[in-house]
Amino acid sequence: MNISVDINKKLGDFSLEISFKSDAKRIGILGPSGCGKSITLKSIAGIEKPDSGRISIDGHVLFDRNQRINLKPQKRRIGYMFQNYALFPTMNVEQNIGTGLRLSEEDRNERIADMVERFRLQGLEKHLPGQLSGGQQQRVALARIMAYRPEIILLDEPFSALDDHLKERLQHEMMTMLEDYEGQVILVSHSRDEIYRFSQELLIMQDGHILAGGKTEEMFDNPGTVAVARMTGCKNFSEARRLDAHRLRLEDWGITLELQREIPEGIDAVGYRAHAFEPVWGELQRNCLPFRLSGVDELPFERRYYLLPEKGELICWFIQDNERIRIDGKNAPDYLKLREESVMLLRK
Repeated sequence: MNISVDINKKLGDFSLEISFKSDAKRIGILGPSGCGKSITLKSIAGIEKPDSGRISIDGHVLFDRNQRINLKPQKRRIGYMFQNYALFPTMNVEQNIGTGLRLSEEDRNERIADMVERFRLQGLEKHLPGQLSGGQQQRVALARIMAYRPEIILLDEPFSALDDHLKERLQHEMMTMLEDYEGQVILVSHSRDEIYRFSQELLIMQDGHILAGGKTEEMFDNPGTVAVARMTGCKNFSEARRLDAHRLRLEDWGITLELQREIPEGIDAVGYRAHAFEPVWGELQRNCLPFRLSGVDELPFERRYYLLPEKGELICWFIQDNERIRIDGKNAPDYLKLREESVMLLRK
């Protein structure tokens, strides 16, 4: 399966200009609210009509402004899951699953029964959506999509309205239910954790266009620019001045970083994740920051330290519960060490 999207759309003062191709089975689109993620999905599904461009799946054209092709949503073989699941409130589970199926009565009933069993909805067939839990509603919505046998499934922030205690369980449940689905799935979200768990390939969007794209793990490990690193959750940044092939002066932190790997020309910033620092007691070591404490936040499962830099934003050091034993009962560290493998070499 290969999706190709190259479209433009203007909505008031907002302009969407997006272009990507992918044959990955699981694609994530990450970006803040209002960046154009949902408009992109709705354009692929046929709910929104782009002003120009082309959309195709495996060479089958869904939209082409120049050729005046614009297939109706029901002819695109695309399953779309809305944020609130969009179940019909006056229809029971069986009726919701069968909505839109153009089959003989016998085949329709067989397809519905298959979906009820597959998505563990036995005993709930006559229940209305209002009588179901959030997880059960999610399973009905997925069953309705899968009954249609789509070529591609679009998930529009399906967990955004859920409480935190439900979110992880339902994310896991959905991923399990989609394991044997052979088509492509695109998930849009503003949650880095959701995207990282789910996607093989990642597109990062901002202000209506794609900032960067690539394999998900590589994007998190080597984001390339400060903007992309921020989107993947990096908290700490310093302007950098390249001294030579193995040394960088970190202007905001007042230290010189020495690396074994070669530093490419054009690097002018460094990023470092808040959980990656190594505490050091005693004498100054290579690639260490002085521990100048500004404040501490105690959270249920994490402690967050904020350190004063030479200039710029506070430096964040976060430690999980299982690491607190290294800190509790000791004096504060004298330094925080930057591990070379965790240093992100970036461009502004």
